[in-house]
Amino acid sequence: MEDEGFYECAAGNLRGRNLAKGQLIFYAPPEWERKIQNTYLSIYDSLFWECKASGKPHPWYTWLKNGERLNPGERIQIENGTLIITMLNVSDSGVYQCAAENKYQLIYANAELRVLASAPDFSKNPIKKNSVVQVGGDIAIECKPNAFPRAAVTWKRGTDSLRQSRRVFLLEDGSLKIHNVSRSDAGSYTCVATNQFGVARHTGSLIVKERTVITVPPSQMDVTVGESIVLPCQVSHDPSVGVAFVWSFNGHIIDLEKGVAHFERIGGESVGDLMIRNIQLNHSGKYLCMVQTTLESLSAVADIIVRGPPGPPEDVRVEHISSTTSQLSWRPGSDNNSPIQIFTVQARTPFSVGWQAVSTVPEILSGKTYNATAVGLSPWVDYEFRVVAGNSVGIGEPSKPSELLRTRASVPVVAPTNINGGGGSRSELVITWEPIPEELQNGGEFGYLVMLRPVGSTTWTKERVPSVDSARFVYRNESVAPLSPFEVKVGVYNTEGEGALSAMSVIYSGEDEPQLAPRGTAVQSSSASEMEVSWNAIAWNRNTGRVLGYEVLYWTDDSREPMIGKIRVSGNVTAKTITGLRANTIYFASVRAYNTGGTGPSSPPVNVTTKKSPPSQPPANIAWKLTNSKLCLNWEHVKTMENESEVLGYKILYRQNRQSKTHVLETNNTSAELLVPFEEDYLIEIRTVSDGGDGSSSEEIRIPKMSSLSSRGVPVLEPSIHFLFCYFYCFAIFTVLLSSPLYDE
Repeated sequence: MEDEGFYECAAGNLRGRNLAKGQLIFYAPPEWERKIQNTYLSIYDSLFWECKASGKPHPWYTWLKNGERLNPGERIQIENGTLIITMLNVSDSGVYQCAAENKYQLIYANAELRVLASAPDFSKNPIKKNSVVQVGGDIAIECKPNAFPRAAVTWKRGTDSLRQSRRVFLLEDGSLKIHNVSRSDAGSYTCVATNQFGVARHTGSLIVKERTVITVPPSQMDVTVGESIVLPCQVSHDPSVGVAFVWSFNGHIIDLEKGVAHFERIGGESVGDLMIRNIQLNHSGKYLCMVQTTLESLSAVADIIVRGPPGPPEDVRVEHISSTTSQLSWRPGSDNNSPIQIFTVQARTPFSVGWQAVSTVPEILSGKTYNATAVGLSPWVDYEFRVVAGNSVGIGEPSKPSELLRTRASVPVVAPTNINGGGGSRSELVITWEPIPEELQNGGEFGYLVMLRPVGSTTWTKERVPSVDSARFVYRNESVAPLSPFEVKVGVYNTEGEGALSAMSVIYSGEDEPQLAPRGTAVQSSSASEMEVSWNAIAWNRNTGRVLGYEVLYWTDDSREPMIGKIRVSGNVTAKTITGLRANTIYFASVRAYNTGGTGPSSPPVNVTTKKSPPSQPPANIAWKLTNSKLCLNWEHVKTMENESEVLGYKILYRQNRQSKTHVLETNNTSAELLVPFEEDYLIEIRTVSDGGDGSSSEEIRIPKMSSLSSRGVPVLEPSIHFLFCYFYCFAIFTVLLSSPLYDE
């Protein structure tokens, strides 16, 4: 329709211009913009209906009831599309139509009007059976019966009419409102609804509960990281009202049912305390305890501040580096709710054990200091630096390492130590020292400077040893006499120049080996496995060569073993016992002197045959008898084999059961007596003695202490020898009986 109006068409050329005009008129049938709707009203109410349609030309309206044209009257007003009926009665019920018409079309809108008339009825909207409210609260008890026309409402408490006041009064819809409820307001309340068609009543109860109060709310806390704390949340409430506790942290619910790390609910029905174990920095924030009941919801909030050691400093940089210093800068990390009080600079090199604190300028780095100079560094060493912050809580995590940089080179300042030497061959001077560690070499092309001169000379001989790993230098000169003393110093150098020299040491040149062989060499066998070699000491002098000790050579005549052993003894020793030899074997021995120059000539060989092996069989058939504190022992004589040494005697070894100290008794007989206080068990063994050494031992015999013997003094024998003892005892009795006169008769 907006296209409707006047239009012009203009045309023109060089000869002139022409204009044509016209009008566009738009026509349309009616269309509904607003329709009437089904309506249910109470008797004596008023009806207001409006219908509206668009169209061109503009439509006119007609109203119909149940298909009959509706005309205005005393209660009926019709104006354009509006219908008003006042003081409705039941006869006004019916189906109404609104007709809109223009010359192009007629349209209808239909709706039903139902006029209701009934007594009050609570069947569909009964009063709530139990209304629950807390002391001090407000409540509205609704009373909305179905009634046409609307019922007048009054209230009773119990059997008495309810008197209204500023605290207790009726709302416009008939509900009963009570402010600031007290315990005395509890009871039954009846709503009475009345209209001209009848009266209806309905009763409900008001139940008053005690208010829920947070008696111990959470409070603000200032804690240290790693501690465990409890946030209290305790309430007093009506016993008949259930209570639920819900905790939130910074606006997010803590789901304690799922077992969130660090958080745990503790307490009983009226206690909702929250325990935070091993609290961390990220637990700082706002904690809200919400207490929920069926009647209300209340909450309490507390702020928790968690303080911890500082976070790691950031952006550690080396601004400048020299041979022994390094200028550093950094930015502080988080103070974790406790101001930073101190910074510490640490360094690491390929030679250090982990990170080590270094000296700085200024010496003490306060929490507001963000640069320092590390001092006392080693030249020509790769360094990394890091910074650690500390506060009243503790020392924090270190920063990331700085860039790896090397200090500048400088002249070495540490001289070699432990200057020593000597030995070597004739015309040689051997010099040794303790090498300088790499971290103290201070530069490249490191080496050693050896300075030497004969004692009494003023002229130094200087030699360079360019190998960085060298710890030994040999000076050779044919003019050097044996055992000549030299004064020696060892220094260091690198690309920056020569450094420190060691203290002066006196070292002797090499010497000739001894020129004389020992005299009076002798050898004798002391057992089947040992022999002793002896000789006379050499009286030496500078011409015959110094003697530092002697070397003993020994061997057998077995071609498969031309040399068995070599043993050295130092000093003026003139005898040596050699062990571990074979029994009954010929051994040869020779002795020669030695010094740092080598070994001298050997003495003429001497020989000896080692003794035969000791007896291999141990003493057998051992019997014992104990009387008071005297122990009698008997055993059989050991017979030796042809290749074994003869038995010269026996050793009895005995000791208390709980002691390691062994006592020894030697005898040439096959019996022995021991006087021992038997306060506890004794252990005894017997072995043979021969030229070849001690033989095999018998099995260990256990002698019980006196308290374990029988009261009649009968000897207690070892189980292993008990049978033998009885056998010999019975055999002796039998022999006596055979030789008696009674037997001859």
